[in-house]
Amino acid sequence: MESAAAQETRGAEAPRPAAPPPSPAEPPAAPRARPRLVFRTQLAHGSPTGKIEGFTNVRELYAKIAEAFGIAPTEILFCTLNSHKVDMQKLLGGQIGLEDFIFAHVRGETKEVEVTKTEDALGLTITDNGAGYAFIKRIKEGSIINRVQAVCVGDSIEAINDHSIVGCRHYEVAKMLRELPKSQPFTLRLVQPKRAFDMISQRSRGSKCPTEAKMASGRETLRLRSGGAATVEEMPSEFEEEASRRVDDLLESYMGIRDPELAATMVDTSKKTRSVQEFAHRLDSVLGEFAFPDEFVVEVWAAIGEAREACG
Repeated sequence: MESAAAQETRGAEAPRPAAPPPSPAEPPAAPRARPRLVFRTQLAHGSPTGKIEGFTNVRELYAKIAEAFGIAPTEILFCTLNSHKVDMQKLLGGQIGLEDFIFAHVRGETKEVEVTKTEDALGLTITDNGAGYAFIKRIKEGSIINRVQAVCVGDSIEAINDHSIVGCRHYEVAKMLRELPKSQPFTLRLVQPKRAFDMISQRSRGSKCPTEAKMASGRETLRLRSGGAATVEEMPSEFEEEASRRVDDLLESYMGIRDPELAATMVDTSKKTRSVQEFAHRLDSVLGEFAFPDEFVVEVWAAIGEAREACG
């Protein structure tokens, strides 16, 4: 047992100083407020101005426009930015400038044309609206389709030989057209966009332009993705714009499609790779449904490298 003296000695020890009270926790940093993104919109053939917000992808964008004007989303073929005309240089792609004005082109007349494929290539470049409609973005001068006056840039392809292609991606439609047998006529069912009075006689071929679709008017843009939510990002750099343009040109020459969002995704993928083999592997994991041929992947890698050198 402990002696009384020991107890007294222990009791006489100086008490330990009390621990200082904990300082109040630092308040967590307030999350960066997401700006309220409100865009102005009209129907391209004429309408009052509406306002839309709260969309995170192309399908939701179309739904918001349709709600603003009391129409079905399936009535919208495609959208252009800052121009009501069927101008493929102003086509809404993967980026919308925060000050851009959106014009929605809706279904007009349906027409059927018969075409005989006398050459391997029809002379069409196909794109799609990201919501189920593939349409004609370019008609090559002197091509088979160029000689069919009823076919115009901006026409949506609704069916090939009575087989509906609504819901197909542009690369699927381009593949179907490439695989049609030569010397046999086939039928295209097309839907032309409704036009305002000043566009009635227009038959634009969407001539190739060195700088295509620089649409954003501000330093930040809303980037739309076919998968995932939209994000507000800085404007693409000079390298990103040049590389995306070169890749889009290769998409047209190899596959008969143009797709700025796809081109931008391929450029983004290249930034995370150090060799063409690694690039090809990442493309397969991200964009495997396209089944890009090896020679195409090599050319894309080279084009991106050339764009990087050109932009310093």
